[in-house]
Amino acid sequence: SGNCSLYNETQGEGILPTPTIGAVGLMADVNRMATVAFKRAGDAIVLIGETKGHLGQSVYLREAEGREDGAAPRVDLATEKKNGDFVRGLIEAGRIDTVHDVSDGGLLIAVAEMALAGNIGAALAKGTVASLFGEDQARYVLAAPRDAAERLVSEAKAAGVAAALIGASGGAKIAVEGSGEVALDRLRKAHETWFPSYMAGEL
Repeated sequence: SGNCSLYNETQGEGILPTPTIGAVGLMADVNRMATVAFKRAGDAIVLIGETKGHLGQSVYLREAEGREDGAAPRVDLATEKKNGDFVRGLIEAGRIDTVHDVSDGGLLIAVAEMALAGNIGAALAKGTVASLFGEDQARYVLAAPRDAAERLVSEAKAAGVAAALIGASGGAKIAVEGSGEVALDRLRKAHETWFPSYMAGEL
């Protein structure tokens, strides 16, 4: 669509090849839906999908390393469907109300977006740069009460879907074990004020 492509250029240069897919779906029951915002402190955070730490063509590589190279992550349509079907089944059954896809920026960015949306922080298990910022495909972050989260992890593995407990929601900051932390207020300021600064030529 036109609003996706615009002029396919930035600062007078062509953008990287960017296939775009638009999709529309129907919800069987609007009372059983999930949003990205954390709903409760103390929920377990679950990662669905396999993490290999793919950094090729990632936001991290571009913004932190100043590089635009490497192969994009491989897309496995069978895994995409299997993982997506599993997550959608949980939503339709009313078992989870907090879900976010892992996309640009990787796992840590997805969790940060969930925290900002719900104004609830998160503590994550220790990870590497590749595992936190890699953009491996077919992944989702869920949040649910711990007992429910442990059950769905077991069910996912039984269904051949990679799943792991990676942390918990709560507090007013994003913290990664052994790596550091950032307050939500500081994160929100950076997240919400960059565009005016960019348009003013300050970035």
